Amino acid sequence: MTVQSRHERFQLGSHADLTCCADRLGVAIPFSEDIQILFSPLDVAGYRLPNRFVVQPMEGCDADPDGAPGQLTFRRYQRFAAGGSGLIWFEATAVIAEGRANPRQLGLTPANVGAFRRLVEETRAAAAEKQELLLVLQLTHSGRYARPEGTPRPVIAQHNPLLDARMGLDPDHPLISDAELDQLQEAFVGAAKLAAGAGFDGVDIKACHGYLVSELLAAFGRTDSRYGGPFENRAGFLLDVVGRIRAEVPGLLVTSRLGVHDGLPYPYGFGADVETLAEPVEVAERLRALGCPVLNVSLGNPYYNPHVGRPYDSPVAGAAAPDEHPLVGVARLLHAAAVIQRAVPDVPVVGSGYSWLRQLFPHVAAGAIAAGDAALVGLGRLALAYPDWVRDLAANGALAPDKVCTTCSGCSQIMRDGGRAGCRVRDSGIYAKEYRQGRAQAAGRKKQDKR
Repeated sequence: MTVQSRHERFQLGSHADLTCCADRLGVAIPFSEDIQILFSPLDVAGYRLPNRFVVQPMEGCDADPDGAPGQLTFRRYQRFAAGGSGLIWFEATAVIAEGRANPRQLGLTPANVGAFRRLVEETRAAAAEKQELLLVLQLTHSGRYARPEGTPRPVIAQHNPLLDARMGLDPDHPLISDAELDQLQEAFVGAAKLAAGAGFDGVDIKACHGYLVSELLAAFGRTDSRYGGPFENRAGFLLDVVGRIRAEVPGLLVTSRLGVHDGLPYPYGFGADVETLAEPVEVAERLRALGCPVLNVSLGNPYYNPHVGRPYDSPVAGAAAPDEHPLVGVARLLHAAAVIQRAVPDVPVVGSGYSWLRQLFPHVAAGAIAAGDAALVGLGRLALAYPDWVRDLAANGALAPDKVCTTCSGCSQIMRDGGRAGCRVRDSGIYAKEYRQGRAQAAGRKKQDKR
C-alpha cells in the first residue's frame, strides 16, 4: 500500500498540492469538494447525532489527586461541547488506582462519582445551541505504562522483547495473572456502573496504544493462560468485559477504541498485516455481535512508534523523525478505518488521523464518508488546538489556518514532562507556561542524572 518516503513537514495549500503529494508517495487519499455530508445527522443506538464529528479521547493529565476531574478538565470539555461536535469521547479514565498512567490521570471511584456527574452536567449545559450530545467515557488500565505515583509500575501481560528493551524490564518481570485479570474484569464492570450513574451515555473499553487490554490482544506468547495464545483467549478479556457490561448495566452503550495495527511485527503486535487486518476484523465482528453500536479505530503505540497513530511535523524532544512521510501515515489510518467499516457496514466507525492535514481535513473526511470508508470523523490534537472547529466550519465553509493544530507534538511533550496537557500554540495563555515549566524540569532532571 505504501512506499518508503522521507519525512517532511506540512506544506500542502490546496487539493492540487495534496493530490500531487499523494501521487508521488503512491498512496490513496479520498477528497470531496462538497463537505455537506459532514453535517448530515447519524443515528447511533437511539441517539441522533447532528453531525459526523467526534472529539477523540485526549488526556489532559489535569485530574485532582483522587482522580476527580480538575478545573482544567471542566474547561476542556465545556469548550469541546460549545464547539459543536455531536459525540464527545471522554479521555482515558482508570478503573483502579494502580492502573493510572500518571498521578493526574482521571480515575472513577464511588468517592468521586459526584464530580464526574457534575462534569457531565456542565458539559451538556455548554453544548452549542443546546444540541443533544452523545457522551462516551473511556475506561482503561495503563498496563506496562502504569505510573500511578509518577514512577513506572509496569503491569505486563506478556514479555515483548521490543517493548521490554525500551523500558528496561528484566526477563523475570512478573506477568499479571489470570486471577488478577478476572478481578480486573470486576473493576471494569464496576466503573461502567459508576459511569452510568454519573450520566454518561456509554463507555469505551480501551483496547489500543499498547495499554493492558491492547497488549492482551497481542499476547501470542502468553502460554498456559485463558488470556493468551490462541485468538479466542487473546480477545477473551475485551469480549468478556463488553458482554458483562451489556448484561449488567442495561441501557449503557458499550464500545471500544480498538487498536487494529500496533505497528509491531508478529508475534509481538496485534494486526501485523495492515492490509487485511484479519484478526482485528474478527474482533470488530464479535463486538458487533455483542451489540456495540459504534467502533473507534486507532493504530500504533505512542511509546514505541508515535507517528503510526499520530502523523506529525515534529517529534517530542530526543526522538528522531521517522523515515516516513506523514501523509503515508494518514493514508494508513484511513485505510485501517475503511477495512473495519467495510467489515461491519452497519456499525458506524470513527476514523482518525486527520489532524496533520490541517485545513484540508474536512475535504478528506467528506471523501472518506462518501466512499463508505468511515461514518464518523474523529479529531484529537486538532480538537485541543481548535475546539470550535465544527462551528467555524459550519459558519464559514472552511477552517481558519491560523487556528488549526500544527502537529508540533507540544501537547505530547507536556505529558511526557509530567505537566497538564493542552495546546501551547493555540491556547498559549495556559499551556505555553505548562510547556516551559515541563521543559525546565526535564532539563533539571537530566542534569541531576549526570551528576
